[in-house]
Amino acid sequence: MIKPAEFARRRKQLMRMADDDAILILPAAPERIRSKDTHYPYRQDSDFWYLSGFAEPEAVLVLVPGRKHGECLLFSRERDAEKEAWDGPRAGQEGAIEQFGMDDAYPISDLDDILPGLLEGRTRVYYHFGRDTDFDLKLIGWLNRVRAQVRQGAQPPHEFLELGHLLHELRLFKSAGEIKLMQRAADIACEAQVAAMRATRPGAHEYEIEAALQHAYRRNNAVAAYEPIVGAGSNGCVLHYRANNARMQDGELLLVDAGAEFANYASDITRTWPVNGRYSKEQAALYQVVLDAQQAALEQARPGKAWIAGHDAAVATLTEGLLSLGLLKGTLKQNLASGEYKKFYMHKTGHWIGLDVHDVGEYKLAGDYRELEPGMVFTIEPGLYIAPGTKGVPAKYQGIGIRIEDDVLVTKDGHRVLTDAVPKRIDDIEALMVDR
Repeated sequence: MIKPAEFARRRKQLMRMADDDAILILPAAPERIRSKDTHYPYRQDSDFWYLSGFAEPEAVLVLVPGRKHGECLLFSRERDAEKEAWDGPRAGQEGAIEQFGMDDAYPISDLDDILPGLLEGRTRVYYHFGRDTDFDLKLIGWLNRVRAQVRQGAQPPHEFLELGHLLHELRLFKSAGEIKLMQRAADIACEAQVAAMRATRPGAHEYEIEAALQHAYRRNNAVAAYEPIVGAGSNGCVLHYRANNARMQDGELLLVDAGAEFANYASDITRTWPVNGRYSKEQAALYQVVLDAQQAALEQARPGKAWIAGHDAAVATLTEGLLSLGLLKGTLKQNLASGEYKKFYMHKTGHWIGLDVHDVGEYKLAGDYRELEPGMVFTIEPGLYIAPGTKGVPAKYQGIGIRIEDDVLVTKDGHRVLTDAVPKRIDDIEALMVDR
């Protein structure tokens, strides 16, 4: 787990970036009602967690660089024996200081009285405007209270900046502790994918495969990082398929896009395998094109390469494969220029991953795609999706959806695939599925 000292270092680094005349304000994620008095499972806001490690709702972290009486302040719920009997223990103000390393802590009920005074005299406010409209209104109210005291000498902030511009650049580069947790999340997800392969057979339902995934997550103290995609046959052509209730048929492929979240860190894996354990000739041909495209993208995953280089390499390889199979006509250059390949491959080849599955961090700097650097972690996930009824495509290829996805850490001299414990070569997958 991430140690309190690392959370403290993150807060210090962020405050150095913001300078001494700023104030940074981060509310915890609100609880959400599912229906009546039933809540959705609570998950702390990733930015709030990154800076505090504090898992409770009804909390606000305030960072005040250079403040003599303490720079890191946490407003949170007070201890309450009666409420804790229902909902579990709370850290309280003593716990915020002793367990989480805050300089000072106050009851959340005191926020309205204290925060205007913290805003006064600060030049800039860093905050996620627009993320929580209720809190936006509260902040505007506190600012207006300071502005109302200008004639009495109060100095209200006059500059309002998006907190993500500073914080998300920090989150983009993973520490050794974060990488360890991400590897554990990846290992659990790998175990789940292998269990899903072994549970697959004609006549079973997609939700039975989802159950195998979920069992592996929970037995390892993890949860699903996102709603799993378990799509058999033409369902695999739907990028964000969610129903997971169809019966799997002999001769179909099964596309499973699923990841585990461990200690708030996500993994994200996609594999595509035959329901009956053997790829048909057409399935194998398309699958090998996607696998070759992923390998081409992986070769670009090293420091100094542009983020987009992997996508460009994958697109070129996919397009060459489609041309060789007769699914596209013309030359490689013509098809890349026209974007004709997009009817079979319509998404980018990857995304940042970390505390969020689609993690924060800019893909471009000053208008150009940024270069990869050590500590970045991202997915590489080319695919081909040939929906039923696609004009000009032989029937034998229709209804085939394939995606292959891995989580990749950029290292000093190249990359490391965090999710390589799941087979993806055709022979390896077929061998695993024979041994069921």
